[in-house]
Amino acid sequence: METSLKRIKKHIENLREFNATPEKGLTRFTFTEAERQARAYLEAELKKIGIEPYADAAGNLFGRIESENKDAPVIMIGSHYDSVKNGGHFDGPAGVIMALEIMTKLKEEEFKPQYPIEFAALIEEEGGRFGSGLYGSRAMAGKISYQDLLEYKDKDGISMAEELENNGYDPKKIKEAERKPEDIKAFIELHIEQGPVLENEAKDVGLVDFIVGITEFKVKLEGRPDHAGTTPMDMRKDALLSAAEIVKTVEKSAAAAGEGTVATVGEFRVKPGAANIVPGEVEFTVDIRSKSAELVKQVKSNIKKALEKEEENDIKHEINELLYVDPIPLSEEIVELFVESADESGFNYKKMISGAGHDAMVMAELTDVGLVFVPSHNGRSHCPEEWTDYEDLQKGIETIYKTVKKMGGADE
Repeated sequence: METSLKRIKKHIENLREFNATPEKGLTRFTFTEAERQARAYLEAELKKIGIEPYADAAGNLFGRIESENKDAPVIMIGSHYDSVKNGGHFDGPAGVIMALEIMTKLKEEEFKPQYPIEFAALIEEEGGRFGSGLYGSRAMAGKISYQDLLEYKDKDGISMAEELENNGYDPKKIKEAERKPEDIKAFIELHIEQGPVLENEAKDVGLVDFIVGITEFKVKLEGRPDHAGTTPMDMRKDALLSAAEIVKTVEKSAAAAGEGTVATVGEFRVKPGAANIVPGEVEFTVDIRSKSAELVKQVKSNIKKALEKEEENDIKHEINELLYVDPIPLSEEIVELFVESADESGFNYKKMISGAGHDAMVMAELTDVGLVFVPSHNGRSHCPEEWTDYEDLQKGIETIYKTVKKMGGADE
């Protein structure tokens, strides 16, 4: 391969040192000492290859290889370098190292592109500190306001606006981070799969053609709390029994929908929550994901019908909508370039959907987007056990490297 396995491994292992919890996976929150050290490392590595790093008004880090036409739209490559608490060392950083390795290789070759190539290391994608997930890309899409920055706060009540100011930015200028669609030719991201499919099917890379649509809502069921010893079974209004029926409906409806549709009950609370009281109230979340908006609606409709049926048992319900995102098709043109590049390298690939949200999902509102997955060992992610073999990571980077050269074009 043309990219350097040695460099890729070095950068991943060096970047992992900037960590608030070195004995418990990776914890690197935005505007903390660990994040500042990681940023300084990336800036230093860009300078070593002759690229001057710079930041936007949101705090994202960039670097460019210019084309002769500096006004041409950029090909942006990268990902995020923040983490969840006690996460792994590949979720996010693998995509940033992809961009750093490609920039290094292009500089070594003295590649002269027709379009500027832009390294991007985005912050607060996970929302680990301020609860503002996909922040860096949303800022570029013009979806972050000064008021948002005042409202995004960490567990100590410190706002993102305060921390931006503490780190040399003017939060009132956040709109200056906005990018125009005509200024970006493409956004290309590499990410670990965070699932078991590629490893189980012995595929080298996943070429994402869809990012799933997501709907998330909270269900509240109200029955009647009664004494567990004196209330006959046929006279109870047990909210937990009704909730159990709904949870089964969630699972069965997603399985029946097919096409990769999934549904999850991730939070579940029972009140009063005592061993000797019939449950009078239950709250739980439902998360539905599919590449088909119609299938998302179908699963949700089945759940609503099941809730209505429970009214026959005197169980009332409420639904509180939390999130809705349409399925997002990624660029067919970029996917086909990925296919060409993978074929040239002899890689086994699989076209697949992304069941998780990524910065690529937001950037698709601005430009053509490509997303490459590399295998996750045992499908583990967001935990210290998260692991991707360096050789597997290099295959993903090699695929994007070849694609960027095809898209960038050389002035020969």
